[in-house]
Amino acid sequence: MSLSRSLLNLRCFWKKSAHCYTWRKREKHNPRLEINPMVKKPTFSQEIANMLYASHGNPLSSCIQCGTCAGTCPVVHYMDHTPRKLIGLINSDYKDEVLASNTYWFCASCYHCTVRCPSGIDIAEMMYALKRYSMWKNRYREGLIGPVFSETFVKTIVKSGRSYEPVLAPTYLFSFGIREFVQEAVTATNMMIKGRLPVLPPRIKRLENFKQMVGRIIPIGEVR
Repeated sequence: MSLSRSLLNLRCFWKKSAHCYTWRKREKHNPRLEINPMVKKPTFSQEIANMLYASHGNPLSSCIQCGTCAGTCPVVHYMDHTPRKLIGLINSDYKDEVLASNTYWFCASCYHCTVRCPSGIDIAEMMYALKRYSMWKNRYREGLIGPVFSETFVKTIVKSGRSYEPVLAPTYLFSFGIREFVQEAVTATNMMIKGRLPVLPPRIKRLENFKQMVGRIIPIGEVR
């Protein structure tokens, strides 16, 4: 080893800088530590666009804000924002305002907006995507019926492979008060006596395979 290289190593021992030969040689290349300026975190509008990638409709960015969807929606008067305004908020990346609204939970899935949209946007599928997104992120307004019902329904389906109302209804109604729970329990008992409701939940074959399939599609958590 030359004298200059020895002096450089001695200097690096006392002060490990980026110019030290020994210190650079000792470091290992880790691509995870590199920050690629070209790779950015997707915006809210891009996240929703990725969820609608498999849809046959045009992207939300093609919306011309004509208001046809708002004019044809039968439940628009119960929504915080019209479908037209909701698309505008998504394209503007107003994530908090979109997730805090009740618009996509009040959607009746009538598909009038999708059929009549001049830009060919699948607005009904957008509403479904927002429901899934809010459930996955656990960000939605408290007190809404939709999130509680959706979560309870999915867990009931996963347990037996079929819908079972005697379990679904009490779990869903108990969170809204004792009075509603008692009223529905009386109705369910009368229907069960007349044979309109099954006593035991029906089960499908290969239930474990069904649970694995559903678990890959949606985050169902620990369901036994």
